[in-house]
Amino acid sequence: MFVPQKMFFTKGVGRHKDYLQSFELALRSAGIEKCNLVTVSSIYPPGCKRITKEDGLKLLQSGAITFVVMARNATNEPNRLIASSIGVAQPSDESQYGYLSEHHPYGETDERAGDYAEDLAATMLASTLGVEFDPNTAWDEREKIYKMSGKIVRTFNVTQSAEGDKNGLWTTVVSCAVLLPPPDPEVPNNQSPKIP
Repeated sequence: MFVPQKMFFTKGVGRHKDYLQSFELALRSAGIEKCNLVTVSSIYPPGCKRITKEDGLKLLQSGAITFVVMARNATNEPNRLIASSIGVAQPSDESQYGYLSEHHPYGETDERAGDYAEDLAATMLASTLGVEFDPNTAWDEREKIYKMSGKIVRTFNVTQSAEGDKNGLWTTVVSCAVLLPPPDPEVPNNQSPKIP
């Protein structure tokens, strides 16, 4: 069973005449293009430590199967605003799991997309933890209620936005939470074992 012990967050944007190439360039911008990415759903593992992007990138190996929660968006419409955002909500009890949310809107600024993704993750966690709230109140009000409950310790978001290229090139944005496996004690420096 693989339960991530570390996680880092990254984002990027890419532009190219081909859709797939623009996605590749967005992954390069995020620093994770060398991995075989597998998207997973949105649970923040209990006890998982957030590390910096710089430290996380050092732990990646070329070609490794790497699990990510990814928000992704693309357009080839000139000047069209796109965004991708990962929202995060962590419980105060580190033995409990938290939530990650993916949001990929059109026409939303970084701030608006990020607030929505953060709100989504926090609302999912609050409902799991039994925090009472009115879903019709504004995010700022609910955020105060969530944090005052003592059950939710931290919320944040990682958001990338961009305007579509003025000449109609494909523009892709990605935001990712990269889940890192625990080191394998039987493999020196966590390198891939040699296949006979």
